[in-house]
Amino acid sequence: MSAPDLDYRTAFDLAPIGLVLSRQRLVIDCNQELLKMFSATREQLIGRSFEVLYPTPAEFQRTGERIVASLDRHGRYADERVMKRLGPGAGTDKGGELFWCHVSGRALDPAQPHAAGIWAFEDLSSRRVLKLEFTAREREIAALLIDGLTSKLIGKRLAISPRTVDVYRARLMRKTGAATTPELVNKLLSGG
Repeated sequence: MSAPDLDYRTAFDLAPIGLVLSRQRLVIDCNQELLKMFSATREQLIGRSFEVLYPTPAEFQRTGERIVASLDRHGRYADERVMKRLGPGAGTDKGGELFWCHVSGRALDPAQPHAAGIWAFEDLSSRRVLKLEFTAREREIAALLIDGLTSKLIGKRLAISPRTVDVYRARLMRKTGAATTPELVNKLLSGG
């Protein structure tokens, strides 16, 4: 059996990480790893909004706003967030399952962040399991705490007061049984 021809299309399609090309937050193309990660078929994603991969429409909206506000001068952005598998229509029983995902990429034109982009997705579920039920806002704040942001920075990023962030942090601590913020982050990272 001969090796497949190596070209850009083959490299994209067989890359060991999920890849997406987007325009106006619509999936223009994606690779096999992304389809596997989200338990989806090409028909379920191509030409569709990224919204289908989020737990709620509000999380999709807020993430889009956060991306615009946080792009670096080269148009790059990265974070960890909770996303949603599509399944079972793709031949799996994981439909609707929520999981932690690392997303990184870049807007091709930083002045128009959603016009066109290249995005990489890494499934973190083998290292970080979602055992507890969190609200959409709790998931956002948990992800930013994991990134090491303070209440003040989280508040600024989410356009809420630092005091509101502290209230959500307290809820997360109660739900996880954490006594301190470092313990909370540890528990979030371990899924516990």
